Amino acid sequence: MTGNGDLTALPVPDVMEASREMLQKQLYAIFTEPANGIGPVLEQMADHLAFQVQLEKDGIMYAAGPMWTDDEERWEGEGLVVVRAASRAEAIAIAERDPMHRSGARTFRVRPWMINEGSVTVRLDYSSQTFELL
Repeated sequence: MTGNGDLTALPVPDVMEASREMLQKQLYAIFTEPANGIGPVLEQMADHLAFQVQLEKDGIMYAAGPMWTDDEERWEGEGLVVVRAASRAEAIAIAERDPMHRSGARTFRVRPWMINEGSVTVRLDYSSQTFELL
């Protein structure tokens, strides 16, 4: 990579080389927002959640959930869905199958997202047969 402060973007291979010792797990983030207010979103919620659960069961879903307003006080119908897919085109096809998007209640955009850093901690208590994500 260059040290040029005038750059506004780097080619993906440069980023991959700089982080070659890290995880480099490619996922896809689907940013979804209401097309016509929250009413149509609520009407599609049951079918949308069933679709999400099926993605989870199929091993496609990485994570998903609502996005609050910046003040953390309200939900205006936005969501984020992160999926495992072979390409951005495949992730778009997944998003297009969501009843929320098929009905026109929400629009979406898909961005490739590479995980390099982070951790997941799970506490499993054998005696109570319970677990907790920390």
